[in-house]
Amino acid sequence: MQFNESVKTDCRHFLGDRPCKPHKTEGVHCENCDHYEKITRRILIIKLGAVGDVIRTTPLLHVLGGKGVHITWLTETPEILPSDRIDRIFKLDAVSLAFLQAVSFDALYNLDKDPQAIALAKLVQAEERFGFTMEDSVCRPLDERSHDKWMTGLFDDLNRANKFSYPEEIFAMCGLKFRGEKYIVPLDDSPRFELDLPHPIIGMNTGCGARWVSRLWKVDNWIELAKLLQRRGYGVLLLGGPDEDARNREIALASGAMYLGTFPLQRFLHLVNEADLLITGVTMAMHIGIGLGKRMVLLNNIFNRNEFEMYGLGSIIEPDVDCLGCFKAVCDLDCMNMIEPREVFEALEAEIEKLK
Repeated sequence: MQFNESVKTDCRHFLGDRPCKPHKTEGVHCENCDHYEKITRRILIIKLGAVGDVIRTTPLLHVLGGKGVHITWLTETPEILPSDRIDRIFKLDAVSLAFLQAVSFDALYNLDKDPQAIALAKLVQAEERFGFTMEDSVCRPLDERSHDKWMTGLFDDLNRANKFSYPEEIFAMCGLKFRGEKYIVPLDDSPRFELDLPHPIIGMNTGCGARWVSRLWKVDNWIELAKLLQRRGYGVLLLGGPDEDARNREIALASGAMYLGTFPLQRFLHLVNEADLLITGVTMAMHIGIGLGKRMVLLNNIFNRNEFEMYGLGSIIEPDVDCLGCFKAVCDLDCMNMIEPREVFEALEAEIEKLK
C-alpha cells in the first residue's frame, strides 16, 4: 500500500512517532490542516533543581515562547511545568541525555550549575548559548551576562550584597529584561478539596526541608500561632511533605488546626490553592503560593531577601540580628526562633486586611 501525501515534519505539532494533537482531535492530515505552525526557532532550557527553583524559572516562558518557537525543557520534576507552553518536557535520565546530544537547537539556556547540567551544556549542539557551561570539569559562566550570578554563588559576601531578585538575574543571564513576568504554576483537573474551615483559611507551611534546618521555626511557635489565629475565627490548614508529617501531626493535636496528611505534588498544589493566605519559610510552598497568587507572610533568616520576587503579594519577617543572610545550614544563634508568634500573627492580620 502506498500513501502519497506530504507530511509537514517542520510543524510545531508534528511528533514523528505518533499522531499529532490536531489529527487526534479533528482527524486532519497535514495537507488539509489549519493548525500548521512552522518551527522557526528551537530552544532548550535546562533547569533541573528543586521544585521551587523550577517554578521561579517559569517567567522566562512568557518571553522565550511565541509563534514558531519550539521549547524543550530538561528537569527533574516534569509534573510542575506547564505542558501547554512547552513542546517537550524531559525528565533527567540517561535516555534524555542521549537524545538531547543528538538534537540541534538554535539556543540553549542552561540555568543550573549541577554537574549533569554543565556537562550537557558543553555537549549539546546550539547556535546560541546562555548561562553556565563546564570548563576544566567545573562550572563556568558562558559569558559576561552570567558572570555575576556565578560569582554570587561562590562568595557569601557577594551574595549578601546582591540587590536583584532571582527572576531579574536569570533574565539578565538570558540577555533579557525582567518586566514583572509572573510564575506559571499549572493545576490539573483533579477535584478540589472540600474543607470544613472558616474563611479566610491560613495555610501554615511548617517545614523547610532537611538541608537548611537553620530555617526551622519551633513547633511551639506554630502551635501558639495556630491558636491565636483560630481564636480570631480564622481557619488554619497545616501544609508540608513527608519531612513535616510528624511535626504537623503534633501541631494539629495540640492546636486543633486541620491537617490532612501528605500528597503527591499536583494534589499538594490544589491543597495550597485552598488557602487564602500563607505563612511559610523559604520553601517549595512559598514558590507555589506566589505562582498561585496567594498573599503571604514569609519567614526568612539565612537568605538574601532581595532574591525573592514576591510581586507585591506579602511581607517578609526576619529576626533582628546583624548576620542576616549568613547562608548557614545550622545557626548557633537559633535566630529564626527570635521571631515571636505574636509578631507573625500581626503581620498575617495586616495581609488579611488586603484580601478585603
